[in-house]
Amino acid sequence: MKLESKSAAEHLRPLRMGMVGGGPGAFIGPVHTRAAALDGQIELAAGAFSHDARLSKQAGASYGIDPDRAYASYTDLIERERARRDPVDFVVIVTPNHLHFAIASLALESGFPVMSDKPATATLQEAVALRDCIRRTDGLYGLTYTYTGYPLVREARERCRRGDLGAIRKVVVEYPQGWLSTRLETTGSKQAAWRTDPTRAGIGGCIGDIGIHAFNIAEFVTGHRVKSLCADLATVMPNRALDDDCNVLLRFDNGAPGVLYASQISLGERNGLRLRVYGDKGALDWSQEDPNRLRLQWLEQPDQILHAASNVTYLAESSRRLARLPLGHPEGFIEALSNLYGEFAAQVRARQSGQAAAKASLVPTIEDGLRSMAFIQSAVGGSRANAGWVELPAASEMT
Repeated sequence: MKLESKSAAEHLRPLRMGMVGGGPGAFIGPVHTRAAALDGQIELAAGAFSHDARLSKQAGASYGIDPDRAYASYTDLIERERARRDPVDFVVIVTPNHLHFAIASLALESGFPVMSDKPATATLQEAVALRDCIRRTDGLYGLTYTYTGYPLVREARERCRRGDLGAIRKVVVEYPQGWLSTRLETTGSKQAAWRTDPTRAGIGGCIGDIGIHAFNIAEFVTGHRVKSLCADLATVMPNRALDDDCNVLLRFDNGAPGVLYASQISLGERNGLRLRVYGDKGALDWSQEDPNRLRLQWLEQPDQILHAASNVTYLAESSRRLARLPLGHPEGFIEALSNLYGEFAAQVRARQSGQAAAKASLVPTIEDGLRSMAFIQSAVGGSRANAGWVELPAASEMT
């Protein structure tokens, strides 16, 4: 099924979103719902919020949707929404990783665009199959690497791409957390339980949960691709099945070295994603815990601090338009994710009207998903084998 073309008048209504996951005890589902609705372009209309029909109905009531559109399974959601006169316009996936491929492929085969929480799939093989599905169906697919939606991450990207920093010489990216510094998964924590379970998370623990955010933002901002890596992944907590601390050396396609550190057992750390890029003319420094400031450093010149705001002229237009508020009014994670949803909504509307999108979208795609899954597999495999430096295949080489 292909979604029917809509009239110009109907484009004014919010797009209807169908969510898979996000039931009782979920963290990221409610975050996605709030972010999608922030600018009035999208509304949650249906969902399969849990594999337990009772809990799915309970979640549907908490989200305020029609009880008839709180489904017992994602197959029910897709089949019954497809038959409606007012079906959802796209499906968002916020489940544990092991379900991503099955849900995304069924939705795409049924004609629904898909927005998925990262990673794209649980394995590289599934990611390749999903790419092939997207090509076969000509489907629309996006990944929520949320940090790419921050205005100053876009500004950092612009500064690198236009050569302000000169030739990139070194990249340092870190993402420390401390929330798994005890065996929280044994206490009934739903979030800890699935993230430390290889049957639901996949082969990577910390590397697959937050390490790929660090990997993705390094490539997104610099414009350079990681060509090879040397990984040392550790499982620090006793009796844990997956890695919880990651140290990876990187080599980019321009020859620049890099360092990636991700950890979930760094006690006292909160959500410390930080990116530093060093060129031969200047450097930049951005931190997710202070996301409205971007520090630029220059040789023999004072540092500069750029602020995210809708009313400043020193930011690129592509960065400034993502800020909703004037100088001094902080915006954060919900707004960054909302920016990705806004760009995805524009793609959906363009598809529905049969027109090209007005502006190039920077919503991460399946190609980003493939690279991230290749990064996880190469890091995990290389570390287990004590292999030293291993090549990271290009997306075009993955078959």
